[in-house]
Amino acid sequence: MSEKAFPSHARVVIVGGGVMGVGLAYHLAHEGWGPEVVLLEKAELTSGSTWHAAGQITHSTSSFGLGKCVDYNIGLYSGALESETGQAVTWHGCGSFRLAYTEDEMDWLRHTLSVGRSLGFNIGLVGPEKVAELHPYYNLEGVIGALYTPDDGHVDPTNVTMSMAAGARQLGARIIRQCRATNITQANNGEWVVETEQGAITCEHVVNAGGTYARQMGEWSGLQLPMTSMTHHYFVTDEVPEFQDLETELPVIRDDKKVSGYIRMEQKKGLIGIYEKENPNSVWHDECPWEYENWLFEADYDRVMPYLEESLNRMPIFAELGITRDVHGAISHPPDGNPLIGPAPGVRNYWCCCGTQIGIGWGPGLTRELARWMVHGSADISMREYDPRRFGSYATKEWQVVKAEEDYCLRHEIPFPHFNRLAGRPIKPSPMYERLKEKGAVYEEVYGHERPRWFAKNGVEQRDYYSFKRNEVHDVVGAECKAVRDSVGIMDISAFTKVEVAGPDAAALLDRLVANKLPQKVGGIALTHMLNRRGRIELETTIVKLDDDRFYLVCAAFFEQRLLDHLHQNLAGENAEIILRSNDWAALALNGPMSRKVLAECTDADLSNAGFKWLSAQEITVAGHKLWAFRMSYAGELGWEFHIPRDSALAVYDALWAAGEAHNIVDYGSFAMNAMRMEKMFKGAGELTNEVTLPEADVMRFAKLDKDYLGADKTRESAKQSEVGTTSFVCAYLEIEPDGEEDGHGGEAVMLNGKVVGSTASVAYGHTVGKILAFAYIKPHANVPGTEIEVIIAGHARKGRILGEPAYDPASVLPRTDG
Repeated sequence: MSEKAFPSHARVVIVGGGVMGVGLAYHLAHEGWGPEVVLLEKAELTSGSTWHAAGQITHSTSSFGLGKCVDYNIGLYSGALESETGQAVTWHGCGSFRLAYTEDEMDWLRHTLSVGRSLGFNIGLVGPEKVAELHPYYNLEGVIGALYTPDDGHVDPTNVTMSMAAGARQLGARIIRQCRATNITQANNGEWVVETEQGAITCEHVVNAGGTYARQMGEWSGLQLPMTSMTHHYFVTDEVPEFQDLETELPVIRDDKKVSGYIRMEQKKGLIGIYEKENPNSVWHDECPWEYENWLFEADYDRVMPYLEESLNRMPIFAELGITRDVHGAISHPPDGNPLIGPAPGVRNYWCCCGTQIGIGWGPGLTRELARWMVHGSADISMREYDPRRFGSYATKEWQVVKAEEDYCLRHEIPFPHFNRLAGRPIKPSPMYERLKEKGAVYEEVYGHERPRWFAKNGVEQRDYYSFKRNEVHDVVGAECKAVRDSVGIMDISAFTKVEVAGPDAAALLDRLVANKLPQKVGGIALTHMLNRRGRIELETTIVKLDDDRFYLVCAAFFEQRLLDHLHQNLAGENAEIILRSNDWAALALNGPMSRKVLAECTDADLSNAGFKWLSAQEITVAGHKLWAFRMSYAGELGWEFHIPRDSALAVYDALWAAGEAHNIVDYGSFAMNAMRMEKMFKGAGELTNEVTLPEADVMRFAKLDKDYLGADKTRESAKQSEVGTTSFVCAYLEIEPDGEEDGHGGEAVMLNGKVVGSTASVAYGHTVGKILAFAYIKPHANVPGTEIEVIIAGHARKGRILGEPAYDPASVLPRTDG
């Protein structure tokens, strides 16, 4: 430990000295906060999960944002970090293969290739003969292809961490070892107090980088940070005779189907890593013992034996060798497998940098983004998948264990689009849940809510179907869309976040935070956005004025805690109450040309254009139940949303359904809703992210340049850049020619004249217009309506063009229909 006096104050205290905590210290230092950063480690750096990591990293990822992180990490490991710090990193740039035995696996690799093309990766699909050429010892029986990523490799985890620690120290950060934190509390003035074995440090920002200790550390501060420690094996063999004279290291083999893991060289030995797909082992459900350091468990050969035996079948040269080392260590797994990177829920300046199951592969890139978020107010990639606020109070310890075990078993399964994780459900069923389940609803979970995806009928089984290509669900969704477009459909939309802001200063508070003009009249509706100080989009919300001092906000379910935090943390003395209504109120959408006739049979309210204007709200009675009706439509049809006290919701649904039967009413789900919003050119959460400003997202029609609000100055700067075409990218709307098999899933490269100009954000088939539709962030010069472009879908170029208006009802006549 340094001989310097123990610090009493710091701008940032990071608790935890693994690759995540040290990586954050390194990147905060590079963002200019170095002398103000203190990192505490209870033992020695890397003595938790980091030291026993296998240290592999690959460009083989279908996540666009994570791909950016991985590419940065490989550049860091392969030369940049050692050049900067003079500290050895021990990079093995051997490349890797991900094998495919089935067409579904090949489809996954083709999609990964498409995403890799948009990111400029050195990546390609190859046949078994190429694998055999570069790795002659692997048994390729049954292999039909592979994804080859030649710039991949593996690295020594301890060396990487020590090198970043050296870089952090060089820029002024202080690292204190052998100093265990014992408590983290928030003082009345908002500062954090970190108590340690050597004294207390008061700081503006505190970071939980505790690895397997992170959950129990969160409890010190009254926080529920969902993650569970799962144990993972890898094995090192005796020296392999065939490796002794090799001049080049063999590529890493990722064999998801047969081995459920990876096989590689470890110097002149073999290394086999296994993620078993059943009977996973979770540990430390209550807490990880503080005295553990460089801790490993005894190997459980019975649990992994089927995969270990198959690994020897795949690498016959290992079959007669002994195991010289077994590594069975604990790794944090959040409920969905994604790390917790960002603000902790409900508090200011407590940051999570934990829950990372692949710290070496993901860590530096994610900690760079977290450093940017802390210093500048926003990360430069979308953090939606990693934001700790994506979970709510439903994420109890018991549920966390169930979901972490599920995630572990899925680690080497095909990540199909819309994969539905079923363990631990239902969590928060709506009042319509059982009724709709009886009618064929196939549900998804959104922030704990159960939301219908689609409805099984006409002999299609009520279950999930998985494929990268179109499957049985495609025509079912098409029929739901057609019914809404031709007649009338009803959807349970209870999963939306619903928040009321009330009080004498409610309007003043909201007016400071939203880019659009607030609704002025009672019953007025406005679509608007809340921004951060960097002018980037925090969230999109619909605001309804219920009374002179009451406003009702509706946004996507997974933004609930983000919205609450944004409102609470930007209160500046206003007399305003922020009330969560999500659990007290349900919601329904009624859409289609017959929706007025259906609703008229259930209410005495005047539903004409004169009596109930487009984009207005009224409190009405439907089937004897008072509710708020909003005349708006995410489907782009004549329609209403109903926000209903929970106890009345099922009765209202039943009454609307009965009235609609004469008009062939249908239930529809989120898949149809998404297809219809794409046809209407309505941007969603995939486009409106913390990466972009309002001008870049092309939503300035919902903002006022002459209004003051949080982020307004940056919005005006971006608007000026947009006028002259100097923004980095802009959100474009595309149509793509279908081929009848695969429609795309987001992240695909967009090409103009043979060069990558951007990548897709959202992609869906427009059943009404018969085209694939997409939003894509592309270079401004390419965003000219009518421009012919290409999109790489499933590894192949498809013709497309830039659109300048919605593909369906471009003048938006239908929602305003009277009569």
